[in-house]
Amino acid sequence: MLRKEPVAPIFSVKMDGKFFFSLFLTISVSFSAALQYQTFELTSLPTPQDLSWLIQKDLELGVGDGASPESDDTFSLNLHHVDNLSPASNDTKESLFELRLRRDAVRVKALVTIAAANASRKPPLSRDFSSSVISGLGHGSGEYFTRLGIGTPAKYVYMVLDTGSDVVWIQCSPCKKCYRQADPVFDPKKSTSFSGVSCGSPLCRLLDNPGCTANRQKCLYQVSYGDGSFTVGEFSTETLTFRRTRVKNVALGCGHDNEGLFVGAAGLLGLGRGKLSFPTQAGRRFGDKFSYCLVDRSASSKPSYLMFGESSVSRKAVFTTLITNPKLDTFYYVGLNGISVGGVPVPGIASSTFNLDPSGNGGVIVDSGTSVTRLTRPAYIALRDAFRSGASNLKRAPDYSLFDTCFDLSGKTVVKVPTLVFHFTGAEVSLSASNYLIPVDSEGTFCFAFAGTTSGLSIIGNIQQQGFRVVFDLAGKRVGFAPGSCV
Repeated sequence: MLRKEPVAPIFSVKMDGKFFFSLFLTISVSFSAALQYQTFELTSLPTPQDLSWLIQKDLELGVGDGASPESDDTFSLNLHHVDNLSPASNDTKESLFELRLRRDAVRVKALVTIAAANASRKPPLSRDFSSSVISGLGHGSGEYFTRLGIGTPAKYVYMVLDTGSDVVWIQCSPCKKCYRQADPVFDPKKSTSFSGVSCGSPLCRLLDNPGCTANRQKCLYQVSYGDGSFTVGEFSTETLTFRRTRVKNVALGCGHDNEGLFVGAAGLLGLGRGKLSFPTQAGRRFGDKFSYCLVDRSASSKPSYLMFGESSVSRKAVFTTLITNPKLDTFYYVGLNGISVGGVPVPGIASSTFNLDPSGNGGVIVDSGTSVTRLTRPAYIALRDAFRSGASNLKRAPDYSLFDTCFDLSGKTVVKVPTLVFHFTGAEVSLSASNYLIPVDSEGTFCFAFAGTTSGLSIIGNIQQQGFRVVFDLAGKRVGFAPGSCV
């Protein structure tokens, strides 16, 4: 990095104010010119796609009722953004984006709460299993969902994908309280493969906070997401059908009381690292490997996708080692050693900035359900200031929501922006400009898509993951990033 120390003796002499400003400006321009830049073709806020069209596309790919099961050990599914699931008739692109940011704030709060509770050894749920939880959340915190079959015969529903949680669950009748979903609520009595889990079962003991019915001696589950949202019901095993691949005896929650959560979707497919997540339960069948690819919805109409099996590992991927948090086995922790802007390492950001300490505090996780990457406050400020300096040629705009670095790019179609690189342990991941400059309105305002947090936990969000195939190789205990692989 260019340093200013050699210039200091010149400033110690008395000089005219105009000359001082001119010299300072020359030095600043020279510093900026030394940075690396990339071309950014401006995009617009994404427009939600019609849900009926999405269902038809899934049916064409064999993801609908009547798809014959087969025993393939590799399969993929289309993923859709939650904005497509239940948009109101009066929703605009701007209002959907604002809703996304509100969901994101709730999501981050939930993840931080869960991490802090485990670090302090305090359970995130009350031990009184029958107690009710009041939810203040009127919308879901899930970002991507897919269509899969539940039961025998398979009933196809939309399920939210979540790398930040483990338990698979679905809304079930009879409902004590269920939120609105796009498909009929699943009726376990109409499935020949549904089976309740007994209280003494090893599966029941894997739950963080199991319960038991007094009369039927069946295992009960409850999951809280740290934001007041929860699901409660009977723990069971059931068959899941992914296109033409059937996976039997998957442990899942059959929720009869579900509040807040994922409006529109029928439930959640937990993709975390815990013992009850789907990748762990079905890991042997699929080689303990899966990946997803999230397209930039503002630039492409192609669907995102989720893939399980050996084919999910891209040859283009660069890998970083998964870090184990002894206090919490759900999240995917990785080592982030630094960040470069314009080819220059950002001062003040080092591996120690993101250390996961022995108590389970801190660290960096990769999460599909968080949109905007959150960095601990000192790291964010250092990154923001470096980017502002490198992007000084762009016209600034007022702050927007959680973003404090925005630009007025109205009337432009292409601009030059500093490059940005994540330096993970063993992997250099170069981001496209669309991974860190995003449109926030229809007037040409773009904002730097990072935010700071007072929590020690940092989160790599899905905006920064767009355009990459993100590979979770659990067998190899590593996470990979393959650029340009969403095809």
